[in-house]
Amino acid sequence: MSSLDRIVTTQDGPVKFAFPKLLVMERKDTIRIQKPVVVVCAQFAKQVLGGERSSSELQVERQMVGPRRPQFVLFGSSIVQKSFGDGGWGAILADTYARKADIVMRGYGGWNSRNALQVLDQIFPKEAAVQPSLVITYFGGNDSLKPIPDELSPHVPLPEFIENMKKIATHLKSLSEKTRVIFLGVPPANDEMIIQLYGERATRSNEGARIYSEATLKLCQELEVKAIDLWTIMQQKNDWMTTCFTDGFHLASEGSKIVAKEIMRALEEAEWEPSLYWKLMPSEFVGISPFDPEGSNGTITNSNMFGEEDPMP
Repeated sequence: MSSLDRIVTTQDGPVKFAFPKLLVMERKDTIRIQKPVVVVCAQFAKQVLGGERSSSELQVERQMVGPRRPQFVLFGSSIVQKSFGDGGWGAILADTYARKADIVMRGYGGWNSRNALQVLDQIFPKEAAVQPSLVITYFGGNDSLKPIPDELSPHVPLPEFIENMKKIATHLKSLSEKTRVIFLGVPPANDEMIIQLYGERATRSNEGARIYSEATLKLCQELEVKAIDLWTIMQQKNDWMTTCFTDGFHLASEGSKIVAKEIMRALEEAEWEPSLYWKLMPSEFVGISPFDPEGSNGTITNSNMFGEEDPMP
């Protein structure tokens, strides 16, 4: 089978490849490769898509966008998965740490601590060349659901939940000497709203949230892991039952503001070196543009995420 030489742009620059004529249809200055090329042009696929990769390709793969920033990973169930929505606490963190850190979401709706353990090594491999600077972890809400006889349930018995969370904390702390960990306690729940939306057979309750929240906090104290008592803090807001949730347990923007503010408080109070508090972290490429809102010294004149005028030195 005769072939046509064509130039293909790869991560190493233009490279000449020989394509079988029968598998190439020319249209102006472009080529379209039909599906059989996956089998016939195995060498091309191997060189371009994997296998024979140069050192420069591997370097790009390790760091697709630079400069490298500290990485904050949000790990948990739907409270984490939904946190990047409009007004979500993950979105607030991403906005606050723009030019300072990359906020990475690993949230999985419906998961419990048992599910998290199954993939812990895959999400946080110990052999990774670069480890996160911070991991914010949330599980417990689904674990705390009442078990339903003869039905599938995400419920995890309290002793198993505690052991699962202990294993998660131990693994995360072992990633590197500089990897910091914060556990979020289970937020409260609005029982009345839950029953209105899900019926009398709803298995989630504020009392269940309290029990699993207290277990999380006690474990964190034993392991010297920072923890945030959302169950107590959120209920200090007078109208928490009507403003903090979308359905009685998932967070509305008001609830997310509380979570974000408490995370910031924890980071400010932590005696970590280097500090991961937003005001004490350098911004990227300050002073390149005279129109940079951060100015030549890294100060910001815009209001911060809580609506307060704060120059952030």
